[in-house]
Amino acid sequence: MRISGGIAKGRKTAPQRILKKTATGGRLRPTSSKVREAVFDILRDRIEGASFVDLYAGTGTMGLEALSRGANKSFFIEPDDLRFRTIKKSVQDFGFLDRTYVIKGKADEFIQKWRHREKEGFDIIFVDPPYQSDEIDRILPLIGQKDILSDDGTVIIEHFFKRKMPEKAETLIFLKNYRYGDTMLTFYGKMNYEKTGNLFGHI
Repeated sequence: MRISGGIAKGRKTAPQRILKKTATGGRLRPTSSKVREAVFDILRDRIEGASFVDLYAGTGTMGLEALSRGANKSFFIEPDDLRFRTIKKSVQDFGFLDRTYVIKGKADEFIQKWRHREKEGFDIIFVDPPYQSDEIDRILPLIGQKDILSDDGTVIIEHFFKRKMPEKAETLIFLKNYRYGDTMLTFYGKMNYEKTGNLFGHI
């Protein structure tokens, strides 16, 4: 996997062995380059200076791509030790140390704890758990409940296209979705998105 745009374009993010099954997680299904480029094309006017959360980081490619394309900072959440260490090495090799938080832990634990540490919400939260898991059912309402998204922020869920997504989840409301083969990208914003006035102009 390689970064597709920005200052780190073309750089490799992880060795092949990272994709194999590990002690704390199954075999990775990384976001394809086509879908990854689509995400950042959709976000093209919003990524500069943003805070980006790669909530199920895996190889960390999404968060690294965000930094490459101008995000102010990226948060990588990953429970597996090998993948965690791989992300930390990539961050260092790419020269992004001062713009990153690499956190070893589970997505729900991060959300539960972070609300008590930061007054400002995150701008973009990317959620890509294993397709066959029930993580989305648990994590999306939790994101809305803990109110960790900025007022004009965006939650992006990558999921299997046949999965039905809710119109609302606590403080979050469905905005739009896009299909790429068997993959669907579903976007959520805060329920007061109409007051912020700039979401639909970019999504």
